[in-house]
Parts: sequence; structure tokens; C-alpha cells
Amino acid sequence: MRNFLCLSLALAAGIAHAEAPPGAPGLQPSQLAIVINDAEPNSIEVGEYYRQAHAIPAANVVHVHIPNRPRKLSADQFAQLKERIDAQLKPAIQAVLMVWSAPYAVECNSITSAYTLGYDGAQCAKTCDPGKASRYFNSNVGQPYTDMGMRLSMLLPIDFVEEAKAVVDRGAVSGFAVPTASAYYLRTSEAARNSRAPFFPPAGEVRQRKLSIKNMAADSLEGARDIMVYQTGMAKVPKLATLHFLPGALADHLTSFGGDLQGTAQMSSQRWLEAGATASYGTVSEPCNYWQKFPNPTVLLRRYLAGVTAVEAYWGSVSWPAQGLFIGDPLAAPYAAFRR
Repeated sequence: MRNFLCLSLALAAGIAHAEAPPGAPGLQPSQLAIVINDAEPNSIEVGEYYRQAHAIPAANVVHVHIPNRPRKLSADQFAQLKERIDAQLKPAIQAVLMVWSAPYAVECNSITSAYTLGYDGAQCAKTCDPGKASRYFNSNVGQPYTDMGMRLSMLLPIDFVEEAKAVVDRGAVSGFAVPTASAYYLRTSEAARNSRAPFFPPAGEVRQRKLSIKNMAADSLEGARDIMVYQTGMAKVPKLATLHFLPGALADHLTSFGGDLQGTAQMSSQRWLEAGATASYGTVSEPCNYWQKFPNPTVLLRRYLAGVTAVEAYWGSVSWPAQGLFIGDPLAAPYAAFRR
């Protein structure tokens, strides 16, 4: 318990002096590969839209063929897919964006974690067991592939082309001017889903970033118009239609199946993107409520305020990410002006 408290306090203390990793300029468009599924017209259209919106070199586009939109791949199917992707990548590529809604799982792993860290079959023996630690968690690594041999990955859902393009638009315009914004952290009545509440940053102002941090004991947020971060724990988050998310906003909820994008038992993390967020996270199989399997609120905020991209901030905030799916626009960076 003492170590847990010390970690929480140390992370919180870093927010007011948020700094990017030493020597790290943040992920650049030239370092991101776009993976398009040629079997799906929406993937082709949105993938090209993303490339143009972020001025990504055409040489960074990777083509694969995944018919029939399977939700889940076997380990063998995924190994073949990864081999096809990797064969088309240049050494300078540090991160990958998969432009499709499915597949999003590899057995019990998310497809993003299986791609970045390798498929973890041991986690599937008992999904509620502790996970393997990510070396990238809370790290100061600026070039994850060059320095650690891991390419960060994110998935951009494309069920509805215009909604997907809206996510891209929000990611592309973030970072031009630092907005006046708030980060909201809700401790809800669903006690089992409050496991990361001890890591909620203390309420207050981060004046240099024009950000207010707000802690609330409530089951929902209603009517807020200045959201840059919204983190909570609920199986289904109400009143999203009343909210306004700023370009580049991050939002997620701690629940078992948020990463099951096509599931109906709980709220899919895709609902956050539809409501106006730019990136989100959810688990694809039952993780139990270890805080380590979800974005650590203080780490996520500290990294994002330091000016790194959404994919760097989110990936760096999850200690045991095997079951976690990262979705949205990886290049969103509303605080890019503060990179050092």
C-alpha cells in the first residue's frame, strides 16, 4: 500500500511540471504507417483521407486483405497478418494505424497490443490474471521502435465514413492553439470500477496549459463544453450527447468489454469517438478491475500535457496492456507547443 501511495503522489507531482521525454520531439507523421484493408471500401476511403489530413508520405501506406470483417483472429491468422504488415514497413516507422473496425481482437488480446508487444497466449489461460508489464509504461522513450523494438499501434474504426473522418479532422486541427479546457475524473457508484480513482490527479489548475482538473463523485457528467480528458468507471456512460469534446480530447471508461467494439453488453469505447472524443481505450476480454490494465489517469495526463501524441500518451499510461485496444487518431497532440 505504501508503494502504491508513493507512486500515486510522485505521478501527481509531475503534472504541474509536465515534460516530454528527453530529446523526444513527439511522433512525426513521417514515422506513422497507415494500414488499409483493401477488402473494405471504407478502409480505403478513410485511410487516404487520413493520409492527406496529416500529410503522411504515400510510401507509408501498407495494404492488406482481410475479408468478411472478423471480430477476432486466431493467433496463427494474426501472425500471418503481422508478417504482411511488417514486410511493407521502412525502418524509420515508429507507429502503425490500422484503418478498420474489425478485426479488433486476437484471441483474448487486443489487436493493437498483439501487434505492438506480440501475442500473449498466457493471458488467455486466465484473463483475470495479472498481465505482463509493458516496458513503455511511464517511460522516457522518444522513439519506441528505434530504442525498444516496439511499434506503437492504434485502430481507427470506420463503420461510418463521416464519423471516422470527423475523428481525423479533430486530430488534425488539435495543437494549433492551446485551448482553455478541463480534465474530468469521476468516482462513480459502481465501486468495482473505481480501482484507478487513487490515481486521479488532484483538483486544481495547470495554468501554463490553461487546464482545470476537476474531480467529481458522480455517475455522469452533463453539459460540459470544455472537455480535454474524461475518465470514469461505468459499464455504460450516460449523457454523452450533452457534452462537447475539444479537438484532441481523450476519454475512456473502466469496464470489462469497452474494447469489444461490436458488443452490446457494455458500452463500446467507440461511443466516445462518436460523442466527439479523438482517442479512447477499452479491453476486449474480461480483465477484472486491475488498474494496471487501464490508462493510469495521472500518467496519461502528464504525458499528454507534455506535448506528445495521443498514441504515445495512451500507450505510455497502461502498465499491462495485453487486453487493451487503443482507438482513434494517433497523431492528435493539442499540447504539441510544449514539446521540449
